[in-house]
Amino acid sequence: MDLNDRIKKAFEIKQWPEIKSSDSWNIFKVMAEFVEGYDTLAKIGPCVSVFGSARTKPGTKYYEMATEIGQKLAGVGLGVITGGGPGIMEAGNLGASNEKGASVGLNIELPFEQSANPYIDNDKLINFNFFFVRKVMFMKYAQGFIVLPGGFGTLDELFEALTLVQTQKTAKFPIILVGSEFWSGLIEWIKETMLKKEHNISAEDMYLFKLVDTADEAVNEILEFYSKYSMSLNF
Repeated sequence: MDLNDRIKKAFEIKQWPEIKSSDSWNIFKVMAEFVEGYDTLAKIGPCVSVFGSARTKPGTKYYEMATEIGQKLAGVGLGVITGGGPGIMEAGNLGASNEKGASVGLNIELPFEQSANPYIDNDKLINFNFFFVRKVMFMKYAQGFIVLPGGFGTLDELFEALTLVQTQKTAKFPIILVGSEFWSGLIEWIKETMLKKEHNISAEDMYLFKLVDTADEAVNEILEFYSKYSMSLNF
């Protein structure tokens, strides 16, 4: 059987009615997640999203720093939104909880991970099946982003935020990267390859984010941003 025959067999027309029917019903599942997200998060007050790896262990440098960041944010009246799972997410929620601040978890149901961490407020935990719905909630209900070291998911969330601000699809908000040792290589590549060599971004795009190394610096960048701009509450 040649390649064309194999492709035709894989996409036989008899398969499509069942697929289309399943897709149609998924629309209602998506709508239900949006409704639950909007209803729950409209009540949380001003918050900052804290992103980072689910694999970061308690006691490590960035886990402890994320806990400190969550605590300091809550100390100045800002809640914390995380992805709801372990690692950096757990640490951010732990810090907010320690300071009695709003601790929000947008958990995603995955086959190999992740269960919600225990530091999320009971009325502020939402479980999602769809990554794209979850990302909408991150972007819509946060007044800033603090991004610690992470993997593909963290980078996905970071570049989603950068793209929305760059294209003016959302109001400008602070995006803070924590950890020079982790982020410097990526930033250098963005600057030298994306900007200077390929001209795929503009020079001003390099100012869409800030790089810091301490919890104090991360929180101060958020506060300094809103000392210059009104906090436009998007909930």
